[in-house]
Amino acid sequence: MLLQVNNIHVHYGQVAALKGISLEVGENDFVTLIGSNGAGKSTTLRTISGLDHPSAGEIVFDGERIESFSADKILKMGIAHVPEGRRVFKDLTVTENLLLGAFTRDDEEGIKRDLANTFDRFPRLRERHNQSARTMSGGEQQMLSIGRALMSAPRVLLLDEPSLGLAPNIVKDIARILVEINSQGVSIVLVEQNAELALELARHGYVLETGSVALEGEASGLMDNDHVRKAYLGI
Repeated sequence: MLLQVNNIHVHYGQVAALKGISLEVGENDFVTLIGSNGAGKSTTLRTISGLDHPSAGEIVFDGERIESFSADKILKMGIAHVPEGRRVFKDLTVTENLLLGAFTRDDEEGIKRDLANTFDRFPRLRERHNQSARTMSGGEQQMLSIGRALMSAPRVLLLDEPSLGLAPNIVKDIARILVEINSQGVSIVLVEQNAELALELARHGYVLETGSVALEGEASGLMDNDHVRKAYLGI
């Protein structure tokens, strides 16, 4: 198993944000976490990527425990995190943002190749390569955030609400790109309020409720689960 999260607990002060979360992500896997606001989805991603640290439990990546590692070390190992909110460097150009995503790398030829691949994957970024990120639309900034994460050459890509606030046609583009990224060997862990979209894209899903895993299983099976249909799919 490429990534294992085993019984992690996370506290913010006296408040328990995660209460024993466990999940697995295999090679070339596509996993989604769904649940209501405050269920612990974002905290789970932040803990995997080293932005938060668990008070108990372990996280194992490629056979090595990483729960105490810094975020930059975890990124260098191959886990990239695209946080909620399209956090680009707004005063830098598109190209400068993308190159910052490769700051942990020293393979100049590989960086050039991945920059070209990113522009192929996101033609709008190529069109705006010299443009300041602050002048871009929300959808373009989201593409830039994903592209910047991919420039680190990750084995696992964590995405937090990539469709939030975007027009339906942009959401469709991003969904297609995520499937393409996964098909090229990158495992994906997707947090998404649009539960129907998430379960359509993923192969395995976890339903989080108040900091715990309430349900898990094949995404197609969760789509047919009565509780998931009523609580998260509006059916």
